[in-house]
Amino acid sequence: MYAQVIVDVPHVETDKPFDYHIPSELRPHLTIGSRVSAPFGNRKIQGYVVGLSETTSVKKARDLEDVLDVVPPLTPELIELGEWMSERYLCRRYVSFQAMLPAALRSSYKKSLSLTEDGKQITLLIPQERQLMRFIEEKQPIDYDQLLKNFPGEKSFLLKALREGWLQAEQVVKDKVTRKTLLYVIKAESDQTLQQAAEALPKQASKQREILQFMLDLQHPIALRDLLAQLSASQSSAQALVSKGLLKMEEVEERRDPYAGRAFEQEAKVVFTPEQREVIDEIVFALNRPQPFSYLLRGVTGSGKTEVYLETIEHCLQMDRQAIVLVPEISLTPQMVNRFKAKFGDQVAVLHSGLSRGERYDEWRMIREGKVNVAVGARSAIFAPFTKLGLIIIDEEHEGSYKQEENPRYHAREVAKKRAELHGAVTVFGSATPALESYYEATKTETGLLEMPYRVNRRPMPSVSVVDMRDELKQGNRSMFSRLLAQGIETRLSRGEQMVLFLNRRGFSTFVMCRSCGHSLQCPHCDISLTYHRSNQTVRCHYCGHTERDASECPDCGSKHIRYFGTGTQKVEEELSRHFPGIRVIRMDVDTTGRKGSHEKWLTQFREGKGEVLLGTQMIAKGLDFPKVTLVGVIAADTILGMPDFRAAERTFQLLTQVGGRAGRHELPGEVIIQSYNPDHYSIQLAKNHDFEKFFAMEMKHRYEQNYPPFYRLVLFTFSSPDVPLVVKKADEWVKQLKRKLPSSVYLLGPVASPIPRIKDRYRFQCMIKYRDEADILSQIKLLSDSFIYANRNEDIGLTIDVDPHMLM
Repeated sequence: MYAQVIVDVPHVETDKPFDYHIPSELRPHLTIGSRVSAPFGNRKIQGYVVGLSETTSVKKARDLEDVLDVVPPLTPELIELGEWMSERYLCRRYVSFQAMLPAALRSSYKKSLSLTEDGKQITLLIPQERQLMRFIEEKQPIDYDQLLKNFPGEKSFLLKALREGWLQAEQVVKDKVTRKTLLYVIKAESDQTLQQAAEALPKQASKQREILQFMLDLQHPIALRDLLAQLSASQSSAQALVSKGLLKMEEVEERRDPYAGRAFEQEAKVVFTPEQREVIDEIVFALNRPQPFSYLLRGVTGSGKTEVYLETIEHCLQMDRQAIVLVPEISLTPQMVNRFKAKFGDQVAVLHSGLSRGERYDEWRMIREGKVNVAVGARSAIFAPFTKLGLIIIDEEHEGSYKQEENPRYHAREVAKKRAELHGAVTVFGSATPALESYYEATKTETGLLEMPYRVNRRPMPSVSVVDMRDELKQGNRSMFSRLLAQGIETRLSRGEQMVLFLNRRGFSTFVMCRSCGHSLQCPHCDISLTYHRSNQTVRCHYCGHTERDASECPDCGSKHIRYFGTGTQKVEEELSRHFPGIRVIRMDVDTTGRKGSHEKWLTQFREGKGEVLLGTQMIAKGLDFPKVTLVGVIAADTILGMPDFRAAERTFQLLTQVGGRAGRHELPGEVIIQSYNPDHYSIQLAKNHDFEKFFAMEMKHRYEQNYPPFYRLVLFTFSSPDVPLVVKKADEWVKQLKRKLPSSVYLLGPVASPIPRIKDRYRFQCMIKYRDEADILSQIKLLSDSFIYANRNEDIGLTIDVDPHMLM
């Protein structure tokens, strides 16, 4: 029998299946999705099995070396999905398969073996096998590779023992944060024997007697540490009972559960609004049909979309099917996790970057082993290895974080549709401000459009005011707070209410300039200004991480007239303390939330009333629900409008609508104050009026006139090299090839220098194509890129291809 294997060789000519012979001892353990060790040239490499066959056209197929996992990490459906991603996003198959696995499985780990109860009873073994089993029992858990070195001829027997259940294997992931196993105490004899032994113990063995009596009353295994803690006993007392054969100890794997020991408060029974009930009934109707279907759920902020998600997931589970819920990383707050855990308990696995690698691995493995049925997580959770998927929900579906900016450059929304197609599942994309492409598709195709236009209990949307900061300047107000916002803050402080202040820039000042000569501090590795961080007196590049001490004099002319321009969250925090003495500010940005658990820490403090103001970047713009927040202030609404991106207006509208939606979500009415130097821009004015339909109509007109999505699709090509003439030359060559190969109906723009021409000492040029329904465009580009990469394999030139890009920087 033969396996078709995609190998880990980063070369365009090896992005295809290679045939390998499957040795007889490996056949029972190998299936589509298995990870294997295979010889390639004179080395051993890793690969994925994508097919099995009885014959091969290869004259002398080499043998596979080993199967790396007890349970194949990828299902056949995920293998098919990876093949699709490779074609859709123009990446190597191996790269798409790797993207589906937790980081722990992409790094070093070991396979360890230990004896099972059945294995301890086996007697019909030859001497060498018996010696091997005794060796394992004495040393367990023992490293699989080390065992093969000690018993080099017994690989076939080990595989048989695993298959028969005499041995159990465990993937041991190195994780310094938590333990992986716990020592459990188990009764080794009958209750009657233990009772007799307890009575026969001498008086001085009172602790041993106490332990035996405890085990008789308990009637189930207990962790040794818990037993000793409850009885104030020493380990030697327990060990003495083990030596007498009355008790035994076994190492049992402990799931690294990041939510262990938490109590999740059950919510009161929800009374659904008519709009919620209508949406739930529609989704449940689709779940009952064994065919894929997609819905776009447009519900205003505070309309109760999460309740809809929870109710439809419950229906999905009742049908013995599984569900994936994606939320943006910044929205994966304890508040969101608590709601799912309270509803579904241990049925939920949580996957996000705030967990350690070991915790994420254990959560993923619970899914792969079928022990949970709901996965909640950020973008990569779309690859949760469920086999009975019934429902995929993407909350805040407009969020740019659902687009991966590294290879493979997939969009979770498109991957969700493909998985739903493969499983016959239902997808629900929810947002108060859906992506224009999604809304256009919902109005033009078979995607269902569901709407919830009112807040729960018909609570009013917050009132919104737009302040022209140019007028403030004319009136002599040079503060970063308009008079209206300052008054709003004073009012909330006097009432004991809370506020959210939003600014999409971290740091203290966005650039540092010499007033004498005009020189600004630039990153030496990127064409970008350095940002001043006052907390540690440094200037930093937010692209490559370069950091310098704050300059006391100009490095160009030596002048001491250094001035800090622009505003970041650190500066806002300082100005709040200066203008409103005693105000308690909780700041959330990349600088304050880098440590594990910091998100939860700050949000819990704010919920407990330990701060009047929650100040932050876009991580506070969505997913938060605080009853006492009655004011939202947007310090500068223009930060995105000036970006060289056709989505700038859309992102501004979405961000203002989302952050404004944090106000007045409960009994107290809400107010939003937006500060802008461009207050008449249609995205700001329509966000003020909560008018998505009008914004959609206006923006669609611009998109149509400029040949942008959803009317055209885009592919962005970016070239990079430390050599400027080389990158210009190769970009020109590429464009000439595209002109020769692609139809004349395809628009080709560039090549030009990228908006940020240099990052990490590599100069960047880019070009872009716009196309509609021309057949085979992507396959043509794939052929061209393979040819280009092969022809330039000895040059230091990089080419990245981004299909349907979300960032044009």
